[in-house]
Amino acid sequence: MSDDARWVAGLEAWARERLSASVLDYVVQGAREGTSSAEAPGAWREHRLLPHVLRDTTTVDPGVDLLGRRHPHPLVVAPTTLHRAVHPDGELAMARAVASHDGLLVVSSNAGTPFAAIGATGVRWWVQCYLPADRRLAEPLLDRAVDAGAGAVVLTVDTPVVGTKYASPGVPVVWDEVDPALLRVNFDAGYDGAPGSEKALDLGPADLARLTKRTGLPVVVKGVLRPDDARLAVDAGAAAVWVSNHGGRQLDRAVPTARALAPVATAVGERVPVLVDGGVRSGLDVVTALALGASAVALGRLPLYALSGGEDGVTRLLGELRSQTVETMRLAGARTAAETRSLVAPTPLYDGV
Repeated sequence: MSDDARWVAGLEAWARERLSASVLDYVVQGAREGTSSAEAPGAWREHRLLPHVLRDTTTVDPGVDLLGRRHPHPLVVAPTTLHRAVHPDGELAMARAVASHDGLLVVSSNAGTPFAAIGATGVRWWVQCYLPADRRLAEPLLDRAVDAGAGAVVLTVDTPVVGTKYASPGVPVVWDEVDPALLRVNFDAGYDGAPGSEKALDLGPADLARLTKRTGLPVVVKGVLRPDDARLAVDAGAAAVWVSNHGGRQLDRAVPTARALAPVATAVGERVPVLVDGGVRSGLDVVTALALGASAVALGRLPLYALSGGEDGVTRLLGELRSQTVETMRLAGARTAAETRSLVAPTPLYDGV
C-alpha cells in the first residue's frame, strides 16, 4: 500500500489530531443511535466485483458527463458545514483543491465564505439549499449564488426537521463554541429570526419548477432513497437525482445508499444523472458505485477530514482517490466509466454471466 493510500485509510484518525473535540464530534456524529452512519462504509464492501480480462487497459478514462459538462473524474465534494471551523481557509481551501483536479464542489447554503469569493477561485460549483416555509426568504441567497456562477441548485429534500443527534459525553456542543461569523454568511441579516424561516414541512414537486424558474439553473434533488420518489422528482423536472441518506445524520436506520443506488438508477438513470454519497472511502467504493449505476460519486466526511490539513490535504485526498479509481478500473478491465456497469457480481455469483 502506498503512503497516500495508508493516509486516506487512516484519515479520520489523522484529522482527530488536528480538530477540536467539538468540531470532530459534529463531523463524525450520526443521528440518534448512529446506525445508518456506522454501516455506510461496510455496505459498499458487501458488493463483489466480477472483472473482465483480455481487455486493453492501456488507456483508462474515468471521466463522466454531468448536466451537459464533461468532468475528468467522477468525484464530487458534497455540501458540508463548518469548513472554517475545520480550517481557517475553509471553503476557499476546499475550492482551490477541487479546482486543481478540475472537479466539482457543491457548496452548502451554510457556508462561511461568500459565494462570490468561492466562485472567484475558478472552481466548478453548485449551490445546495434548503427551502424555508416562506419560500421567498430563500431568494436572496439563491440570487447571490447565481450571480457568483453556480452551475446548478441542489435541493436537499430529506430535512423537514433536523434529525436529533447525541453529543459525546464530556464534549462541548459545537454551536456553543463556534464563532457565528464562520457560517451562514450568504443569508440576509436577520434571516433566522424572520417568520417562515423554519425548514419547509410541505416540500413538493411544484418547488422544483419554482426553483428552476427563479434561478434559471438545473435543479438536482438530493436525499432520494426510493425509486418511486426518484421518478416523482424527475417527472417534476429534476435535472439529476442524488441518492443520499444525509450521511446518516437525518433518519437513523435509513437504508444504506450502497443498497438504495441500483434500484434508483434502474428507475431513472436513463433519463437523468444519478449521484450518490454515503460511506465512500476508496477507489474500490467509487468503481462499485459506478457499476451500480451512479453517474458521479460524492464525498462528505473525507474532504472535511482532509481539510484539517488545509488545501494540501484535500488536494492529496482527491489525487489518491483518482489514482485508486483508475487502478481499480484497470484491474477490472473497464476502460471507461460506462464499462463499469457490468462489474458488480450477481447473486448467486454466476447467474446471468
